Amino acid sequence: MPITLAPDAAIDLQMHSTFSDGIWTADELLDHVAGESFSLIAVTDHDHPSATGELQRLAAERQPGVHALSAVEMSSRWNGKMLDLLCFGFDPAHNALTPIGDSTRQRQIDNIREAYDALRHMGYRFGDQDELVPRRGRPELQFDDLLDALLHNGYGDELAQALDKSGFAWINVDPAEIVEAAHASGAVCLIAHPGRGDWWPLFDTDELDRFRKVAPVDGLEIYHPTHSPESSAAYIAYAERHNLLVSTGSDSHGKPSQWPIKYRAETSRKLLERLGVEVR
Repeated sequence: MPITLAPDAAIDLQMHSTFSDGIWTADELLDHVAGESFSLIAVTDHDHPSATGELQRLAAERQPGVHALSAVEMSSRWNGKMLDLLCFGFDPAHNALTPIGDSTRQRQIDNIREAYDALRHMGYRFGDQDELVPRRGRPELQFDDLLDALLHNGYGDELAQALDKSGFAWINVDPAEIVEAAHASGAVCLIAHPGRGDWWPLFDTDELDRFRKVAPVDGLEIYHPTHSPESSAAYIAYAERHNLLVSTGSDSHGKPSQWPIKYRAETSRKLLERLGVEVR
């Protein structure tokens, strides 16, 4: 059934549940956005394209209802830093992104377990916790499970050193491979939070030009809590010059400091209409 939204309808196109590193289960997240009268969302659990089918099913059961796009945030790299790519509009059951995501998640889980075992072998003490286990509601280990184990056992002052000694590594995939898989799946691919910086690249216009020659993404996440109004305006101007799609996301993981944000549907009109959602 076609979806039609008013220009001021509330949307949020980047959120996370316990299918990846969120705090809320899918049910808790969907209860929140339904109760807050969101019209359309995207739950972009890291490297987990197949989870979106279950999320869409759960969203459709809500009263009042909320529409959920098929979406995922894939782990990549650029210039030695972590890079996240948002993919929208694929078939959750049949797509070229799922094998990449499954492999990435399994390699990351194996690395987290190996890092934890290495720390214990080096003399780090974790009480009676012989094995690292996922946080409540999560089907799989995440990085912050390892982080929490270190913090809760008094190693907060040496986190970086401990992680470095443990052999922990961020597992990711070349961006061109992700973009190619997204396009092969009939999906669009956008750079998540291009102005975030820190562990992530901080893209200016020249760097965006260089990146797009390597990995021809379809657009940018313009509105994000880490973006200043000035950086968002610069990215909007860049997107308009190059006919790129524009996304808006809170990047909520369920923490009180970063809950879902009610962005106006019209801010991502071009993206939504590409995905079969009419804004009028």
